[in-house]
Amino acid sequence: MNGLIKGKEVHFDEEYLHLKLGDNRIISTPIEWHEPLKKATISQLKDYKLICFNTGIKWECLDYHLNIKSMLEYSLEQVA
Repeated sequence: MNGLIKGKEVHFDEEYLHLKLGDNRIISTPIEWHEPLKKATISQLKDYKLICFNTGIKWECLDYHLNIKSMLEYSLEQVA
């Protein structure tokens, strides 16, 4: 393994962005941490692409990119 955290599938519920990783673990972050996603419609949320060798997620229609590794990093700014 090359140490990269790679995504496989993206799912949503009312509160969370869930990401299934290449090794089948699932990580989740509150949608409210991602302002463009919080304001998006279900149709827009489902319109994503895995990018950069599956290490990022892109929502073209929202002009929003998310680095998967950043989902694992704890930030006091995001929860304060």
